[in-house]
Amino acid sequence: MLGLAGGSGAGKTTLVNGLASRLGDDASVLWFDEYYHDLAHLPVERRAVVNYDHPDSLDEALLVDHLDGLLAGRAVDVPIYDFASHTRTGRTRRVEPRPVVVVDGILVLAVPELRRRLDLAVFVDAPAEIRLARRMDRDVRERGRTAAMVQSQFEATVAPMHEAFVEPSAIHADLHVDGTGDMVANLDTLMDAVEHLHSSYLHSSYLHSS
Repeated sequence: MLGLAGGSGAGKTTLVNGLASRLGDDASVLWFDEYYHDLAHLPVERRAVVNYDHPDSLDEALLVDHLDGLLAGRAVDVPIYDFASHTRTGRTRRVEPRPVVVVDGILVLAVPELRRRLDLAVFVDAPAEIRLARRMDRDVRERGRTAAMVQSQFEATVAPMHEAFVEPSAIHADLHVDGTGDMVANLDTLMDAVEHLHSSYLHSSYLHSS
């Protein structure tokens, strides 16, 4: 089980997609962003001012339950979240247990219950100006935001929560990756780490069986 954390826009998703492409059917991916609490009970104007970069905004218990299910060999149904309305759609996506489970999210390493389930913890770093530019592009293109909304949210919650929770969690990482570095080299590094873990697991299993 691999966890990739780092600031919003640091380059985690690109790395995760690259890993998933290389590993193919050997990997399943969970995104912590899929586990935001459903805010359908709140008026739209109140949803807009919620701090979505604080750990309390995420359904940590459900993600932990799903990770435990995958580790036990059971498929899980992940909620599909609508970022434009800040609500769960009521639909789910089925995630099957596979040899490698990758968990992506800015706060993955900030939550002790998640850290305890990781075999490899990775922190992806990038300067604030790079992270803001990437977030601006993503949120305007994919999440129904305006540039002004993204800038305001970055200053009000994203940057302060990064300093309070995300950056300090880097101390828990086994591996640090430069999110502005060469993507192929970064993927090679991660794949080497995965293969090392796999070899260690096979060796341990052999010793136990003999």
